[in-house]
Amino acid sequence: MLHMLLHALIGLVIGIVAKEIVGGPHSIVLTSIIGMVGGWVGGRIGKLFGWFPEGHIMGFVLSIAGAVVVLLIYQMMFH
Repeated sequence: MLHMLLHALIGLVIGIVAKEIVGGPHSIVLTSIIGMVGGWVGGRIGKLFGWFPEGHIMGFVLSIAGAVVVLLIYQMMFH
């Protein structure tokens, strides 16, 4: 249970950073979801190419990049 709450909190932070870079929805729930999906996308890409070990700070940076991409796709679809 604590793991899920921590995952949601980190996703919210990632979503907020991505929203500050690109601009985006004002909903805190949607921001958190975009952050979690972006974190998942960034983590998968990093693991796929073997760019960093788990827990490395580059994982956070790539998660933000993934969230920016997800946010841009969201904006193209719904705005």
